Amino acid sequence: MSEAADSEPQGSYVTANQPYERDTRYIETRITRDGADGYPVEPGRYRLVVSYACPWANRAIIVRRLLGLEDVLSMGVCGPTHDQRSWTFDLDPGGVDPVLGIPRLQDAYFARIPGYEKGITVPAVVDVPTGAVVTNDFPQITLDLESEWTEYHRDGAPDLYPAGVRDEIDEVNALVYRDVNNGVYRCGFAGSQEAYDSAYDQLFSRLDWLSDRLSGQRYLVGDTITEADIRLFTTLARFDAVYHGHFKCNREKLSEMPVLWAYARDLFQTPGFGDSTRFDHIKSHYYEVHRDINPSGIVPKGPDLSNWHSAHGREALGGAPFGAGTAPTRPVD
Repeated sequence: MSEAADSEPQGSYVTANQPYERDTRYIETRITRDGADGYPVEPGRYRLVVSYACPWANRAIIVRRLLGLEDVLSMGVCGPTHDQRSWTFDLDPGGVDPVLGIPRLQDAYFARIPGYEKGITVPAVVDVPTGAVVTNDFPQITLDLESEWTEYHRDGAPDLYPAGVRDEIDEVNALVYRDVNNGVYRCGFAGSQEAYDSAYDQLFSRLDWLSDRLSGQRYLVGDTITEADIRLFTTLARFDAVYHGHFKCNREKLSEMPVLWAYARDLFQTPGFGDSTRFDHIKSHYYEVHRDINPSGIVPKGPDLSNWHSAHGREALGGAPFGAGTAPTRPVD
């Protein structure tokens, strides 16, 4: 999904005197091994459309890279900003996606549902032969890449959603989504002091809970990276650059929370994470698009992000990032 409700006009994110409510009406069609929804797993048939700015899309970028699906699932990249109509392919020559042949992601949504009225969001998986969006159900997209596309995973791909701990992963993901992933937006787009205060308290209470959980274990569930770590990472990566100031999540910066800061650096320095993070896209998106909370559109120069490469010391907790698997080695596409 894109930031906030990206079907709304640029800058229209806060509703006065109301808490922020995310629109979660997605196209829930799935791409599965058996093709039960009419879309079977098929190499080369689909295109994953993302923006590096968006934390929900960033998850899919990381999962695709960790699993080595680059050769079977192509990726189209939208620019970091969008207008009131749609994400656009302004990074491509002529502003047109070279595979789909369209300038706006909206075109692929309309090819599936003419006049589509809900959010034109990323990530979205597009059926290349028809040019139509198959799904924008971002939580399910990554789970299906992990469990339905296994025949095409690279040799040494990690098991990001192990069958034996899926219930625990799902439980952690639900809490992190409610209080952290979406919690920062509930702070930033709160329409009243009361709504902001409630979201702020819930966010930092959960961050404290996560710090306690991670103080004695390297990863959120088990001793390897899972879907749970990927979902938390993309929010932490944006915390100091955006959420601390822009969204008023300012009790502390991430770099002032020792356990979470070390955990985030550990992941950032793991192949597939830092090389899938674009801080320039992240800052451009939030500060230029959210004009109701940043009317000037000025993008701050800071913070200094070089400290993401500093030693984290998390190896002392044991565990192995990819378990019995290996790190991705191919260049980032």
